[in-house]
Amino acid sequence: MRAVRTTVRRLAGRQTALAGGLRRWATRRGPQGVGEGDHPVPYAPAQAATMYGLLFVSVVETVALAVVIPWPAVHAVVLVLDLWGCCFLLALHASCVVGPHVIGADGSLRLRYGALLDIRVPADRVASVRLERRFPGGRPAAVDGNGTADIAVGGQTTVTVELTEPLRYTRIMGGHAEARAFRFYADDPVSAVAALRASGGSRAGTVVTPGR
Repeated sequence: MRAVRTTVRRLAGRQTALAGGLRRWATRRGPQGVGEGDHPVPYAPAQAATMYGLLFVSVVETVALAVVIPWPAVHAVVLVLDLWGCCFLLALHASCVVGPHVIGADGSLRLRYGALLDIRVPADRVASVRLERRFPGGRPAAVDGNGTADIAVGGQTTVTVELTEPLRYTRIMGGHAEARAFRFYADDPVSAVAALRASGGSRAGTVVTPGR
């Protein structure tokens, strides 16, 4: 029962956060969690076409099923689920727009994926940062055999951050993991790397020409 209550609270919290992101996006209030001197790192543009395409398909499916299903009870259930799916897709993308990655003025790094993922990397854990384009597979924020977690958008990552020691974090579905490095997507990776290096003082990293 305790596990069930924890799961319910987590899901309720996610839904609340998604709704908050949608409201913030609709009212054009700007990015969330970006303080004075911080550097926002957008990633949502890379997935916009895909998300809006999925939303269009969901709307078409909702209308089609509303026409073809003759049973009122089944029609009502399917309609509610389809409408929830449409709202979820829109809210998820909105939360990604208003919830960019953030490079703190103190050199810290906050990696996010909308309302579903939020990883905070203290400044003293960042060992190096570099440009590196990759096209990883697997589940979001899962740790591979080398201790690296990928936060891909549009099937790719563009920045790699090596840590001084492993960092424990919470994954999208609520499980815990530990990574020694993170690869994430930045819409402008050159600016992101420059900002992270500048905020970290003497921190340095090898610039890798995107090729994989």
